[in-house]
Amino acid sequence: MYKIRTYDNIADRGLERFSRENFTVGAEVDDPHAMLLRSHKLAAEDLCPGLRAVARAGAGVNNVPVQACSELGIVVFNTPGANANSVKELVLAALLISARDIVGGIQFVSSLKDVTDEEELNRLVEAKKKRFKGRELRGKSLGVVGLGAIGSLVARAALDLGMEVLGYDPAISVDSAWRLPSEVQRMEDLPSLFARSDYVTLHVPLIPETVGLINEESLNSFRPGSILLNFARQPIVASEALRAALDDGRIGGYIADFPVPGLTEHPKVRLTPHLGASTDEAEENCAVMAADLLIEFLSVGNVRHSVNFPAVSLEPSGGYRLAITNRNVPGMLSQIMSVLAARQINVVDMINKSREGVAYNLIDIAEEAEPALIDAICGIDSVMNVREFQIP
Repeated sequence: MYKIRTYDNIADRGLERFSRENFTVGAEVDDPHAMLLRSHKLAAEDLCPGLRAVARAGAGVNNVPVQACSELGIVVFNTPGANANSVKELVLAALLISARDIVGGIQFVSSLKDVTDEEELNRLVEAKKKRFKGRELRGKSLGVVGLGAIGSLVARAALDLGMEVLGYDPAISVDSAWRLPSEVQRMEDLPSLFARSDYVTLHVPLIPETVGLINEESLNSFRPGSILLNFARQPIVASEALRAALDDGRIGGYIADFPVPGLTEHPKVRLTPHLGASTDEAEENCAVMAADLLIEFLSVGNVRHSVNFPAVSLEPSGGYRLAITNRNVPGMLSQIMSVLAARQINVVDMINKSREGVAYNLIDIAEEAEPALIDAICGIDSVMNVREFQIP
């Protein structure tokens, strides 16, 4: 029986994936084998001795102590793409709001609540509506920075709106490249993309290399009057530099999902309260994907969509399986295999991969591992943990 501790309000559709026969799930579970969370801030001291996995129902893992998990041999999962459509739709709404003063128009009409005469109301509306005149998106250029699950969806939707789409992503994956429409123009560098874009939308992860990506220097490359959209992470944009660019007209507007002091009252800024994944569908999709990743890992040892472990998947061959996590140092696999050979344990199938300082092994064997075998493998220097499964 595996124990899963939950934090936040995890969608029922996700929790229903855990069978009662094999899993105990809840917010009060002690000594869990895995944790499932959304926005809860997990601290390093929360990582209990038997913990083997943390799954975040969302893409970002800035609320998880990933480095501490890696040092303890704990897998950290995320759910990239599960909320992509939700974020894409919010970005499209932001594009429309930036092109047409829809918000201002609604506020103006609301201010006329005391006008009860229909003719007078129509006269006022017709007289003032030119204040909210906008422009069409068709024919305008959109620069998409980051062409992953969300960026590629935004790019496709912008093409459907008749926009010219420019893309930049030096680390694009093969899967993302397949998803990307051929009409997207690949740019070689960010200054070129900024200079050609009427709108720029950010869809890169928050990593050390992207903190302050939009700064005083990069803002100087923007087309004067262009609109910047940030539905990725707040620290990607340097707030003080952005405010200066808004004040002097280098940037015509900023729409983001991350309110920050100093920008909430700016007349060229529209901010939403972190609504990117706030749809019923996105919350359910993230919860289901996170649950499935934990179930597969705890049941057969496979690792998919981890931010700190290598992707390792081995089709079950029946019999028994060892999942071994070790520090990524030379000679580890040969030591493990020597322990098995000394006990005349036949290896049916295996896979070994590493990622930075962690290596992970799945080894299918023909017979059940006795406690003495597990102890011997655990006794190898740099082995972090060992789990055994019976594979149906």
